[in-house]
Amino acid sequence: MGTLAPVSGNAAAADKENAGAHVQSTAELDAGALFVLKSRGSWLHCGYHLTTSIVAPALLSLPFALSMLGWVGGIISLLFCGFVTFYSYNLLSLVLEHHAMLGSRLLRFRDMATYILGPKWGSHFVGPIQFGVCCGAVIAGIVIGGQNLKYIYLLSNPDGTMKLYHFIIIFGILILILAQVPSFHSLRHINLLSLTLSLVYSACVTAASLKLGYSKNAPSRNYSLKGSEVNQLLNAFNGISIIGTTYACGILPEIQATLVAPVKGKMFKGLCLCYTVIAATFFSVAISGYWTFGNEAMGTILANLMGHTLLPSWFLIITNVFCLLQVSAVTSVYLQPTNEAFEKKFADPNKKQFSMRNMAPRLISRSLSVVIATILAAMLPFFGDLMALIGAFGFIPLDFIMPMLFYNATFKPSKRGFVFWINTLIIAISSVLAIIGAVASIRQIVLDAKYYRLFANV
Repeated sequence: MGTLAPVSGNAAAADKENAGAHVQSTAELDAGALFVLKSRGSWLHCGYHLTTSIVAPALLSLPFALSMLGWVGGIISLLFCGFVTFYSYNLLSLVLEHHAMLGSRLLRFRDMATYILGPKWGSHFVGPIQFGVCCGAVIAGIVIGGQNLKYIYLLSNPDGTMKLYHFIIIFGILILILAQVPSFHSLRHINLLSLTLSLVYSACVTAASLKLGYSKNAPSRNYSLKGSEVNQLLNAFNGISIIGTTYACGILPEIQATLVAPVKGKMFKGLCLCYTVIAATFFSVAISGYWTFGNEAMGTILANLMGHTLLPSWFLIITNVFCLLQVSAVTSVYLQPTNEAFEKKFADPNKKQFSMRNMAPRLISRSLSVVIATILAAMLPFFGDLMALIGAFGFIPLDFIMPMLFYNATFKPSKRGFVFWINTLIIAISSVLAIIGAVASIRQIVLDAKYYRLFANV
């Protein structure tokens, strides 16, 4: 049985939504749902959380993805992944709303899998995959934050001798503080700032790319695909995997759990807000960055922009500061599912949230998880290669496959109808992309393995 939401907000609205069905009282909830997944937010808050979970500094890798796909393949992939993820997230939201109307408001991804497909799906498939994805996103976020700090340091002090792992540890301390924010809902103001920052640094990067592209000393541009035909094919799938991972969320049920009842229609509004920001940021950065640097686009477009005399140091420093602040919010969002799991395991729902009985295990468990993630980030600063693999094995199943399965299992659309077959087609294509993307990611890891070393100063 899935975890049901507490009766919060407007009681009459909640009763109407659930059509008189039984809703668990606050006392029946586990501590994770009660303390972390508080159902108090509006659709705007939900939009802030969604935008922060998707629109992250990882979007600065989109020009690199286009360099592996070319103009036609890159733009088609951006549009296809955008359409499929919006459709997928909306289906997931409709399934959650349907069960809420029946009195079973499912709060977690693993609850959905358990309730709809059976306990093995929740405990042996969705739960472990989501845990791995969130941990990977936290480690990757700390690496990116450390790299932003290093860029700022080198722009301010070009002869500086500090290493990347020093900056990763410094950024880890900031995340250690943010990890203590008590609930997902408590991040709403931070995530509004995150949404604003994503628009600002995307505009900065786009403007910088266009300035360089139109300058007299513009970089030489070559839009041809590199390598043999086999390499081009594998690189193309790697590029698709990068784009798919950039659109990925992986925690939509936990975000929808923060909505106050009634939830009907609110997630769709939040998705519209989120995808408006996506359209403004993803396409501007991807197209301007690839137009300026062609197949020389690096793993992050910031690396291409660094060192150009046409761009003043203060501009690059400010852009990196915006990225740094935003990635701290993104990392905090992906800490929430693990925070919820810790609260469920170690906290007592019968005690007050801020009692000593619950404060002590919260402080220890959250701090320990961030410390471990920071150590791994410092040891493995090449984690970007691993994230492509995590995207193939994690984000694609959670965001491209499971929502279709949940929808078909819940609403049982006619096998003669359009919805059933479009869902089935997306499942089939996504499964193939996941397998080939995993192979391409492993190949890239093997190719780059000779450059790997612990605590590398990359």
